[in-house]
Amino acid sequence: MRALTGAALGASGGGRRVPDGAGVLAHGLGGRTDLPLDGVTAIAGGGAAVAVTFLALTVAWTRPRLRPDAGRPLPEGLARLLDAPGLTSACRWVVLALSAAVVGVAFAGPSSDARNLAPWALFVTFWVGLVPASVLCGPVWRRVNPLRTLHAAVCRVARVAPSGVRAVPKRLGWWPAACWLLGFVWLELVAPGRSDPRLVGGLLAGYAAVNVGAAVWFGRDWFARGDGFEAYSSLLARMCPVGRRPDGVLVWRTPLTGLVGTGGEPGLAATACVLIGSTGFDGVTRTTYWRDSVDPSDVPAGTAGLLVSVGAVAVLYLAAMGAGARWSGQDPREWTGRFAGSLLPIALGYTVAHYFSFLLLEGQTTVILASDPLGRGWNLLGSTGNVVDYGLLSPAVIAMVQVNAVVLGHLAGTAVAHDLALRTVPPRRRLAGQAPLAAVMVCLTCAGLFALLSG
Repeated sequence: MRALTGAALGASGGGRRVPDGAGVLAHGLGGRTDLPLDGVTAIAGGGAAVAVTFLALTVAWTRPRLRPDAGRPLPEGLARLLDAPGLTSACRWVVLALSAAVVGVAFAGPSSDARNLAPWALFVTFWVGLVPASVLCGPVWRRVNPLRTLHAAVCRVARVAPSGVRAVPKRLGWWPAACWLLGFVWLELVAPGRSDPRLVGGLLAGYAAVNVGAAVWFGRDWFARGDGFEAYSSLLARMCPVGRRPDGVLVWRTPLTGLVGTGGEPGLAATACVLIGSTGFDGVTRTTYWRDSVDPSDVPAGTAGLLVSVGAVAVLYLAAMGAGARWSGQDPREWTGRFAGSLLPIALGYTVAHYFSFLLLEGQTTVILASDPLGRGWNLLGSTGNVVDYGLLSPAVIAMVQVNAVVLGHLAGTAVAHDLALRTVPPRRRLAGQAPLAAVMVCLTCAGLFALLSG
């Protein structure tokens, strides 16, 4: 997100600023040169931490510890409440109404992206806010997805079975989600005029029509893998401390437990590479080299940069999987799917590092604009005016969260990969089998920190 209110750019400390119409979607706080952190030390330290963690795991973690069938059951009353059909129905209708309101405001509200709620609601509150909501609360978008509500209504009106005409082909796997997410991040990071409210409204309506239409044909199971946003939320939810055991019981669990059962799902690795590569590209576009060399309005250059970033992550992962499989006597094709879950903590770490300050700071604008969605001078939510408190986060806090998020994401990914290797790799070949992926983890850590801190 390189374009939402230029007020965010250059606001590195306290004070309040008013959205000025310089365009929606500029992530975080200015350049990284104003952060109180030595970049070389952070990069070297982060890479060393991942390498040392890998070596320590090979010595201290000698048997699988992440068990999908483990966990402490939630209190019975709480579990019943969370599973109540009435709660699901109420939440879905509320979210459908809010979604319809956002689309309506996109077309009927102010034409300026600085004064229209829709771009802020989509690119800030929803897209970035979906991350903490899913990691902390589970697959929330699957629970409240307004497209599922629309699909059910269409099926009732048209007298079509919700199960669809034919089942979703298993070979599709996560590939539809990977394509949708790649298209969305291209819109978010590259497309010209991406914050135009009318464009946002048209894209939301078109996205809903295509996915509801696909669900009419393939059935409601389409949304689990075919709706990019629901798929994204569900993948993040695998790292939630509350999960469901194979017997259906809701339990408190180790947050990484949900990642060890993700092997062999077509397109999962591609989806994770899209998430990692696109966030890395967002960091690259804010480096001095990119800003001095590439015109922000150069769509071909931006598109190429995005594809190269995603492709580089994919090539590194595939190369590591190929080498690790050969050195441990395994099937490379099987390994590519088996270890895909280890990429998800990295994607989460990159997302937190790049966008947490964006959500907390620019997210305030969503509330401000929601008080007057049509630009009529209303104050429906009682907001105090069109001011955003950019002093909410200090540069020191931002730097601390960014660096730790990147490093901890790679540490968690290394731990998941090690636990997965313990399940299938012969003891004498475990170190050799895991070494290539560990090397990639170190490289991605250093590259991620370099892109983050070299502004």
